[in-house]
Amino acid sequence: MNTLLRPVVAHYQVVHQTDYQYQNLVTLSQQYLHLSPRSFKFQEVLNDSITVAPIGEERTEGLDYFGNKVQNMTILEPHHALSVRAEFEVVLRARYSFAELSHSTPWEALRDTRFVFDPLSSDEPQRYLYASPHVNWNEELREYALASYTPGRPHLEAALSLTKRIFDDFEFDGEATDISTPLEQVLRGRRGVCQDFAQLMIGCLRSLGLAARYISGYILTHPPEGEARLIGADASHAWVSVYCPEFGWVDFDPTNRCLVQHEHITLGWGRDFSDVTPMRGVVLGGDQQNLAVSVTVTPVPIK
Repeated sequence: MNTLLRPVVAHYQVVHQTDYQYQNLVTLSQQYLHLSPRSFKFQEVLNDSITVAPIGEERTEGLDYFGNKVQNMTILEPHHALSVRAEFEVVLRARYSFAELSHSTPWEALRDTRFVFDPLSSDEPQRYLYASPHVNWNEELREYALASYTPGRPHLEAALSLTKRIFDDFEFDGEATDISTPLEQVLRGRRGVCQDFAQLMIGCLRSLGLAARYISGYILTHPPEGEARLIGADASHAWVSVYCPEFGWVDFDPTNRCLVQHEHITLGWGRDFSDVTPMRGVVLGGDQQNLAVSVTVTPVPIK
């Protein structure tokens, strides 16, 4: 079935609010933003905007190496607070069901494939085969992956098995790790957050010679039955995309034990978290800072 003809299954509005409060005056702030969603075959961006206060003296937009939309901004006005509000609206089209994906290439055949490199394509699988700043590959990761990647098993069937095993074997713990925690520690400690589980799965796949990339985005959360949705209660999220020649890139979420469908909203992708950090930069002054981040994902009725 032609992906372009797949039906629209969800429509969302997203607000991502970031607020910094500084103890002392900041005299210069330079920030690099990955806060604009990208359109691709399963997602269409209807509109997006980023509002900054104080307003930057310089602001440029462009695409990074992976095809993600980025903004660079420089704020010269002295300030004690920085506010960045990203707002956008997207529609999602139906992704492949597992029944459609059930007859994928055996993983060894894909591992032995010699990809033709296309430097102009941000989808190029060779970009995602090797170690990156936060994802190494080693024998420990390979051995963990091989419990799912048994001889002759179809790649996507094995990927779903690995997704489920990470969910079953690891405990979500927001205090157990930080951005610098190595994958070996995550693997041995069996605790972490969505970023850790995504990078762990990517490390496992790359250790087998399989292309995998890191997806940054959001996931719709559900309030308890009978309660209203809360403003700011949704969350940034991370998951994994694996390459299979019959279907292109297929997304799996080890934090939620699932094949990604219609509740995941994509911001961008790269080799690991460092390529798609929502906001990073440098400031002069400020000393201690307080950071507050809130995300609101609002479903919109499909017309």
